[in-house]
Order: sequence, then C-alpha cells, then structure tokens
Amino acid sequence: MAAPAVPTNQTQPEEPISIPEHLDGVAYLYGHPLLNSLSPPLHQTVYNALGLNWTQIPLSSVTGTSATYPPPYTLSPSIDKYMASIRSNPKFVGSSVTMPHKVAIMPHLDDLTEHARQAGACNTIFLRDDPATGKKQYVGTNTDCDGIREALTQNAPNPERFRGRPALIIGGGGTARTAIYVMRRWLGSSAIYVVNRDAAEVATILEEDRQRNPDSSAVAPLIHVTDPAQVAALESPAAIVSGIPNYPPKTPEELNARAVIQAFLGTAADASKQEGVILEMCYHPVPWTEIAQLASTGGWKVIIGSEALIWQGLEQARLWTGHDIVGTPGLVQQVKDLVAKTLAERAANKSSL
Repeated sequence: MAAPAVPTNQTQPEEPISIPEHLDGVAYLYGHPLLNSLSPPLHQTVYNALGLNWTQIPLSSVTGTSATYPPPYTLSPSIDKYMASIRSNPKFVGSSVTMPHKVAIMPHLDDLTEHARQAGACNTIFLRDDPATGKKQYVGTNTDCDGIREALTQNAPNPERFRGRPALIIGGGGTARTAIYVMRRWLGSSAIYVVNRDAAEVATILEEDRQRNPDSSAVAPLIHVTDPAQVAALESPAAIVSGIPNYPPKTPEELNARAVIQAFLGTAADASKQEGVILEMCYHPVPWTEIAQLASTGGWKVIIGSEALIWQGLEQARLWTGHDIVGTPGLVQQVKDLVAKTLAERAANKSSL
C-alpha cells in the first residue's frame, strides 16, 4: 500500500513471460510493481510442503541500482499478450492478479465468480473444466474476500457479535469494495459506515452499489460519514476494515477524515466500552500503523493485514492445487511463520535506515 509509484513511462522494458523447462507447473504474479510482494514465497512454501515441482513467477522486477528511489521497474506484459501466453501454456496452473490489472482483466476471462462480480475486481485466475463442453476455462475470482473474512472471523474473540451490528470501512478503493461484500454476506452487518478523504471515490462506490443492488432494502445500507459530530449519534461498529496507506494526514480532507476515524475509535477513556475488532490492511513497510495505534489506544483488538494476505493466498493455493491446504497438517503454520519472519526482517531493515 505504501509502494513506490508505478512507472508511467511506457518506454520501461517489459518483463518477459518465462516458462522454465524444469518445472511441472507455473503460476504467475501479474502486475507491477511487485518488489514487496509476499505472494511468491508464500506459494513456494505451499508447493514445497505438497511436494509439487511448481513455482510462482512475478511479472515485474526492479531495474537499475539500489541507489535509485523510487527504483525503475519493468512493466508487466499487456493483458492481450498475457492471456494469449497462459492460454497456450500447458504448465500454467493459475495466477495472482494485482494492480493495475485487477479490473481491466475481467472482460478477458471465460467466467467470473460471484466474489469477483460483487467485489468488482479479480485478484485470481484459476482453471476449470466447462461442465457442458469439457473445455478448459480461465476463471476470475477474488480471494481477497476470503482473506478479509477469515482474518476477521479467525481472530475475533466472538465473531457472532458482528451479526446485526454496524461495520466501518476506511478508504475508497478496491479493499473497501471487497470489505463491503464480506460484511454483508458473511458478517451480517446491519449497516456499513464509509469514511474516506475523497468524497468522489465514495460517491462512485455508492453508485456502483446501487447498480449492483437495485433493491436497496435487501442489503445493509452504506452510510457516508463526513463529520466527527455525526459519530456520537451512530451505533458503534463491531468490525472495522482500514484500507488506506500509513501516511500522516496533511490536506484538509485528510485531516477531516482522520478526525472522523478518531471519533469512531475513541480514546483510552473509552477502552472499556469497545468490543470490536479492526483489520488494518496496510502492513508494509511496517505492520503497526498510526491507525493501528489509535485503535489499540481506544480499546480495539487490532488484526494486522498480513492475516488477510495469508488467507487469500491459501485459498488461491486450494484453487490451483486441488489440495485441502488448511487441512494439511502444519501447512498453515508454516505459511504464518514465513510471513511473520519476513515482516519482522523488513521492519528491522526499515528502522535501521
């Protein structure tokens, strides 16, 4: 989330799509920039544990020297080129899809799951045989839905307390859209508050939601909260998902949004009243953010975003391998240990700079 800027100069070199001969299966990580992605080592841990001669290849890498910041990146191939490559690749097993392709790739796929349709984005491609023709289909889904759901329900003291209570979204991007779907479908939220610095982004979310759910009475309403004074009259949320970068607020819009967030999170004096959890999706370059600290001070249980990363990746691995990943003894813990170790090393490197 706090990644260096994506290069816009189209003279940047394009990353080639390689198919290593020594491998039995190839997954890809499609997008750019991918310098800080934990996806390849997460999936390699799974493949090694299952005895699969597979790997995941990122289709973006760093060029230049470490003295260059932000570093120049290779660009991922165009969607047309990428789709043609994977359709003709007998070793292709699946793909993670990240920015800037999560939305644009959807029309190029053979089918979409309800997760992808409701979230409005695709972060995963998996293979499926068409039941009618037997032909191979390239299907888009969104395992971020699984990641957010599992991160919240696996780590909440009492997940049933989400049901019939409001929830809160902080942000206006893809994470917000995915979290709305999760809160409605699995948490049973009664209403969903939205706080974001950009009113136009929220207006877009509201309009998309009206088009997707024309019968507004059938879903938990979205409520745009723009004034800290509004918060006192609202029922406290039981679940919060924060999907904004870890930057100090500077502009008037950012400062106002932070004031609204602080009103929801409360203070140390309110800690005894809080019974909810917050999933802080920003975990790079450090997993403990300003929002996490504010929430902790206010008495909220903080879940770091790497939990969502882990569970979305495990669902991807299930779709690609056909194995019961969660049911494989010790595998989930292996993945958790890998992610925790990597984040700890990054945080240590960051603090030494």
